[in-house]
Amino acid sequence: METAKVETINKPSEPFCSGVLRALGDFTGDMRPWGDWVKRQIWGIRLIDYILRGVAQVMFVNNSLSGLLILGGLFLQNPWWALNGLLGTTISTVSAIALRQNRDAVSAGLHGYNGTLVGILMSVFSAKGDWYLWLFVPNVFLCTLCPVVSSALSAITTKWDVPIFTLPFNILICLHIAATGATHPFFSQVDFQPKTRLHVNESESLNLSQVFLSVPVGVGQVFGCDNPWTGGVILLALLLCSPTICFHAILGSAAGLCTGLALATPHTDVYSGLWGYNSVLSCIAIGGVFYALTWQTHILALTCAFFCAYASSATSKLMSVLSLPACTWPFCLSTLIFLLLSSERPALRRLPLAAVSYPEENRRYLRRLKAWGKAQSSIQEAAEGVKVDSHQI
Repeated sequence: METAKVETINKPSEPFCSGVLRALGDFTGDMRPWGDWVKRQIWGIRLIDYILRGVAQVMFVNNSLSGLLILGGLFLQNPWWALNGLLGTTISTVSAIALRQNRDAVSAGLHGYNGTLVGILMSVFSAKGDWYLWLFVPNVFLCTLCPVVSSALSAITTKWDVPIFTLPFNILICLHIAATGATHPFFSQVDFQPKTRLHVNESESLNLSQVFLSVPVGVGQVFGCDNPWTGGVILLALLLCSPTICFHAILGSAAGLCTGLALATPHTDVYSGLWGYNSVLSCIAIGGVFYALTWQTHILALTCAFFCAYASSATSKLMSVLSLPACTWPFCLSTLIFLLLSSERPALRRLPLAAVSYPEENRRYLRRLKAWGKAQSSIQEAAEGVKVDSHQI
């Protein structure tokens, strides 16, 4: 007994760097150890975790620390916008809990992200400016409806095993803007004029520094933010969860930028990042989230990003005629088309919606699936061999 005790005491401890890296690893990906701990805590702590994950799920990230970083970036852009987004996430999440929606979906933030976008974009599009407190009234009402619309759309999309994406946000925000308009006495909106200037002037020179900054700005425009620092903080939050998501966000924003320049769009539109945000979401969704990442799906994600940017141009022009913003309609349309793609290639087969996680985990899932398939094939071949031998006997 004494010898065993001495051996335990003298056992070499884990190197400090390895311990730090292992501790940091608990906060990457979907933060599963943290999530398991939160499930055992009081309701208030769990709700905070759900809300932060809901903020992050706008970017397909199930990580509450990433959500906290994104929220910090939103406050850096505009505290009023961030407050409305936080309120929208909270109301949408609580409404889903009250309606007894799927508990796993609620805990992953899947009933919060549409409320985040509704809350932020209502304040962005409001003509009343910042700190107009009456805006809380339609904000609370529409965000309460988010899980209702989400549940109704899920009843349709689950038949094809595809997500609803930001369709509830698009429907609710367009309904609100169409119902109120630019002349409403209490909830007037920015006046969306039909686009008359469609192409760049020949004398207009390109500012390379603005072009470079438009990449993080395009990422920030997913939340309606045009501050490059906010875009940088959001990219840092994505990197914390998944380097693959971060890389494809940059790639998608760059694809939107290149498409805008190729279509001779006015440079101010390119600099604002409005060409990139839909492509950012499409590139992330196809590049490792709903498909396991391979070189084939990487090319597919890039193709989807360019197609989405092209669709953004057409959608924004059509929606401006109706005095409505394009929102994320191009992203939903483009990504659903690419998710419903039929292919015999194993590398281009979509993951089951129940198995979707962050890209690195999706890769591990695909490897386990392949290993299981090989094992089943080996067992079947062995069984067939035994059957042949018994017939020979």
